Amino acid sequence: MNPPYGDPGLYVHLRWQGRALLFDLGRLGRLDHGFLLKVRHVFVSHAHMDHFMGFDHLLRAFLARDAHLHLFGPPGIIGNVTGKLAGYTWNLVDDYPLVLQITEVDPARLRSVILRASTRFAAEPGTVAAAGPAPLIRLLDEPGLVVEAIHLDHKIPCLAFAAWEPTRLNIDTEALRRLELRPGPWLNRLKAAVRADEAPGTPITVTPGLSLPLATLRAELVRSTPGQRIVYVTDTGFSEDNIARILLLARGADLFVCEAPFLETERDHAAARAHLTARQAGALARWAGARQLKLFHFSPRHEGQEEELRREALEEFTGREPHYGSSPERRGAALS
Repeated sequence: MNPPYGDPGLYVHLRWQGRALLFDLGRLGRLDHGFLLKVRHVFVSHAHMDHFMGFDHLLRAFLARDAHLHLFGPPGIIGNVTGKLAGYTWNLVDDYPLVLQITEVDPARLRSVILRASTRFAAEPGTVAAAGPAPLIRLLDEPGLVVEAIHLDHKIPCLAFAAWEPTRLNIDTEALRRLELRPGPWLNRLKAAVRADEAPGTPITVTPGLSLPLATLRAELVRSTPGQRIVYVTDTGFSEDNIARILLLARGADLFVCEAPFLETERDHAAARAHLTARQAGALARWAGARQLKLFHFSPRHEGQEEELRREALEEFTGREPHYGSSPERRGAALS
C-alpha cells in the first residue's frame, strides 16, 4: 500500500467477491476509501507502531457502518486493540451496528473476543479453538480461500501469512457470448455452487425468469485452474528456525512479499535487529520456489539506494550471483 520506505501493509482485493484482505495496519492514508471499505478480514503480524498505527484509521472508516470486521494478530493483540479503544470516549455510539471480532493466534489455540460499538466496545467472550496441527495455523477456511499463519521470531512473536485459493474458477467468456448470457452477480452464485459441490440439478438463476441446471452451466462455462498463493513475511531474523518456518509457509508461492530493510554488508546489524537483508529475502524466495518476489519495508537509512537493495535481492533470487547455498532442504527438514 505504501512506498518501499513507508509503513508495511498489503491489500489483497478479491475482485469477484467484492471484498478484500488487509495484511498489517501501517499508514492507510494512501488507500482509497472505497477500497478500504471492502476489507472484512485484517491480519496483523505484530503490534509495533509501523505495523499497527493504522487501526485508528480503519476504525474511523467503519465506525458508523453495519459491518463485521475480523482482525487476527499474535498473542496480546486483544489487549492491544482494547487499549486503543480505551483511549476514546464512546457516549454517542449506542445505535452503531459495527462489530469487531479480535482473534489472538497462539501456537496452541485461537481465542476471540467480540467488541460491539453499540455496547461501547465492552469485550464479550468469543470462541476458543485449538490452533490445529502446528506450526501452520489455519485462520480462514472457505471453499475458495484459505489463510494460514506461522509464528516467527522478531524477539517477540511475529506472524507471517499465506493466502491461497484451493482452485481458481474462471468463466469462459467466449462460451458466455455463444450462449447469449450476460455476466452478472449470478456468476458468483454459480462459482459458489461449484465450490460447494451442490447437486447437478441445482437451478442457477441467470436472469429473472430464466434458471439453468448447475451441471449444464458448469460444463459450458466454468474452467478450473490451480489457485494462486500469496505469502507475506515481515520483521523476522535469518535464524535456522525462522528459515524453516518461512519455507514451510512459502513453498511454491506465486507471489512472495518479503521485507528487505538492509544491505548484505549490514548482515550483523540486521541479525541484531531481527530483520532480513535484501539478499536473505532473495534466498528465501529462491529456496521456496516462488514465481515472483516483491520487496517492501526498506530501512529509511537506505533512502536513495532502492536499486541496490533490489539488485542484491534479484541476484540471489535468480541464482545469478548467489551468496547463499542452493540447497535449503536441511533448513526445511525440521518442520516439513
